[in-house]
Order: sequence, then structure tokens, then C-alpha cells
Amino acid sequence: MKLFSLIMLLFLIGSSIAVSLIKDMLSTIIVFMVYSLIMAILWQQLNAPDLAITEAAVGAGVTTLLFILTLKRMRGERR
Repeated sequence: MKLFSLIMLLFLIGSSIAVSLIKDMLSTIIVFMVYSLIMAILWQQLNAPDLAITEAAVGAGVTTLLFILTLKRMRGERR
């Protein structure tokens, strides 16, 4: 199980670096969603299921949805 947590931590670091380096906004939002899902998995591994559910629902769910709707509205105003 420690190997799995180590791999998840490496993915977490990689996705956090990728969010700051990617120029395309939609790709950045998707990588941010992956970051939140990895955090939810890590919270579950740390025996904090309440935090894992909250991170999955708010971080990966609601926040991603709001970001995508905002991006859609911004692209609609440019045209």
C-alpha cells in the first residue's frame, strides 16, 4: 500500500506542476480535476473518508463544473 501512496504522491506533484505550466485553459481545468481526485484518493488512504468525499464532491465536482461554465461564458463573450 505504501507503493500505491508513493505513486499517487508523484502523480499529485506532477499534476500540480502541470497546472502551472499548461497554457490551454480547458486542459488546465482537467488537470486540476485530476489533482482533486488524487487528493481524494490520498485522503482515503489516510483514513479520512469525510475529507475524501468532500474533496471529490467539491474539488473535483462542483469546482470543475463552475470553471468549465465560466470558461464557456468567457469564450461566448469573445465572439
